[in-house]
Amino acid sequence: MPASAARKHDVFQALADPTRRSMIRLLADGEMPVTAISGYYPISRTAVSKHLRVLAEAGLVKERKIGRETRYRLEPDPLLELKRWLSYFDRYWDNKLSELKRMVEAGGEDGEDGWGPAEWRKPKKDA
Repeated sequence: MPASAARKHDVFQALADPTRRSMIRLLADGEMPVTAISGYYPISRTAVSKHLRVLAEAGLVKERKIGRETRYRLEPDPLLELKRWLSYFDRYWDNKLSELKRMVEAGGEDGEDGWGPAEWRKPKKDA
């Protein structure tokens, strides 16, 4: 794809901002006009429109005009890119959860209550 045809913002850039992540959740329930979306945020309508533009440039929302009103809806397909990227790290979570399960089931193996080495809970001599 030529550079001129590339998206201006990628999914990761677009979702880096908490306001835009919130807008994605809001639009997951259905299409909304920009005026309604603006009512959920303590920022100007212009600022909301700028956030929506970044989401649109990343392909996460689609807009359509109905008369003078612009409505936005979630376009979830680009979220698959994010899901694929995050799924790579599932194995780390799975390993940590397996280790936690092993520690809990082991009981007092690492310490009296199984929650880390016993020396973590010993009072310091100069305390």
